[in-house]
Amino acid sequence: MSRPADIVEKALPVLRERFPDARYELDWETPLDLLVATILAAQCTDERVNRVTKTLFPKYPTARDYAEADIAVLEEDVRPTGFYKNKAKTVQAVAKMLVQTFNGEVPRTMAELVTLPGVARKTANVVLTTAFGIASGIIVDTHVARVSQRLGLSPSSDPPTIEADLMKLLPQDVWTFWGPAVVLHGRYVCTAKKPKCDECAIAAFCPKIGV
Repeated sequence: MSRPADIVEKALPVLRERFPDARYELDWETPLDLLVATILAAQCTDERVNRVTKTLFPKYPTARDYAEADIAVLEEDVRPTGFYKNKAKTVQAVAKMLVQTFNGEVPRTMAELVTLPGVARKTANVVLTTAFGIASGIIVDTHVARVSQRLGLSPSSDPPTIEADLMKLLPQDVWTFWGPAVVLHGRYVCTAKKPKCDECAIAAFCPKIGV
């Protein structure tokens, strides 16, 4: 079986060719938009989140707008994304801390972002990678976790452990590309059920662990 480092070396140019402009598929204009959208995307499709945020973002353009919103109204605004009471509560708590601690701005460091209520490394990585182009880590969502396991890049199912394994294998200058590209590969090719191995450009050197 190929070593994980060899698989990464072969996969990188393939992914660059397949997804040259890889981006996270949430719509956003400001870092605050992206942070809120990522919170809403938990256990919800990006497509549904994008439909909701089309009207949500113009209604709440600043952190203070979310912080001072009537929570019942905010709940209704995010209801279609599911788990809406918890999500509205998290969004408002995050907004209040942004106003109180960060002058209403989304911070640009991992250490600061993970102090926000309900924000763990995955959400922080989405914001840092996508909004700021900062390589503080690698996005590990369900797609990246699945592809990493199938490629033999990490034996773990724990996202922080998978991220640590990937950070050892990948040079830092590709971290901001790898996360979004593998999200897309996992969403459209290396799917959870019936992965499209016959259409996969990586299949020739993929160990297909667990498939």
